[in-house]
Amino acid sequence: MNERRKPIRVAMLGCGTVGTQVMRILHEQADDLAARIGAPVELAGVAVRRPNRHPDVPAHLITTDAEALVRSDVDVVVEVVGGIEPVRGLLLSALGNGKSVVSANKALLAEHAADLFAAAESSGADLYFEAAVAGAIPLVRPLRESLAGDRINRVMGIVNGTTNFILSAMDATGASYAETLDEASRLGYAEADPTADVDGYDAASKAAILASIAFHTRVTAADVYREGIAAVTPADIAAAKTLGRTIKLLAICERVNGSVAVRVHPAMIPRTHPLASVGGAFNAVFVEADAAGSLMFYGQGAGGAPTASAVLGDLVAVARNKVSGGRGPGESSYAALPVVPIAQVNTRYHVSLDVADRAGVLSTVASVFAEHDVSIAAVRQQGRGTDASLVIVTHYAPDEALRSTVDKVAGLPSVRAVASVMRVEGEEP
Repeated sequence: MNERRKPIRVAMLGCGTVGTQVMRILHEQADDLAARIGAPVELAGVAVRRPNRHPDVPAHLITTDAEALVRSDVDVVVEVVGGIEPVRGLLLSALGNGKSVVSANKALLAEHAADLFAAAESSGADLYFEAAVAGAIPLVRPLRESLAGDRINRVMGIVNGTTNFILSAMDATGASYAETLDEASRLGYAEADPTADVDGYDAASKAAILASIAFHTRVTAADVYREGIAAVTPADIAAAKTLGRTIKLLAICERVNGSVAVRVHPAMIPRTHPLASVGGAFNAVFVEADAAGSLMFYGQGAGGAPTASAVLGDLVAVARNKVSGGRGPGESSYAALPVVPIAQVNTRYHVSLDVADRAGVLSTVASVFAEHDVSIAAVRQQGRGTDASLVIVTHYAPDEALRSTVDKVAGLPSVRAVASVMRVEGEEP
């Protein structure tokens, strides 16, 4: 029998949906976790703002003084609060004093990972954050460790469950964005204020974290081009179907001529692509690497128990390091690649125009595309009395050239309106 080791003492900041599940698993699987780690785990305290909202937490564990809890005799700080301040200061204090940190805070890591890693490095502590991206899906650690010997060229995925639920429902039913958002709220997939999800902020934070790890370059949320899904219409969904495609909100991180480009926006993808079949509130990320080839990670991207699974996985890892005297990987930003704006990235557009139904309109529109050196891959025109719809799908071209083309086309006398513009990902038509 192994000699009983000193417990790993854990402080937890926050006890909401995720924190409650972390506590449950710590209690229910205490013996198994101790066996896996080599020492028992002891919950030393739980910092919350409103103690009366947590009747199930033992009274001796609850405190409203998060600073005192972080400074106490604990080995690991688990953070499931969210937000930037005061959490940033609390975690910097913990790391600076040699206490390892497990965080699910995507917004904080997307903005201040460099400071947090520096504090961890100076004291020899660990910083783990698997739960910050894609919930229960093991993604951060494979990128940081399993693929550390490979060159990653592209990471593309669905990293927000709320928007994927909405777009999947629109595709299945033909309902409007507003109708499906209401349904997502009723079912609990959307927050009371869904702005962070539907406007792409949540996905942009996750994209920044993924790009930083994949390309060994510091990327913040401010570096990420971002568009949400509020402008996606049933007509866009129908247009995608005619091309054998579906619309997803994608986080795309890629190498571009010695630089890095990171973007979040809705895009049409082929229904044959592995990401096209990811429905409901699930997440999936597609990774392309030199030696490993194409890999796909799929699973539940949010929720109390799934996210708690990722938190506990990190807790076991840092606790093992405490027991063995080892350390996990720190920040890897040696490549320091420049982050380029989307204007310099080659993309493809699906453009739907309302035009006058008369001879010469197509040639006039096509000439504008030619002026901007944008090649047309496919055209579809349908008359409606004196009006017509004109749909154009381009080949790859710099996004700046595509935007300029659409802007000029919008000003043509024969063009009544630009009905929609949607980027297209995947193989050429």
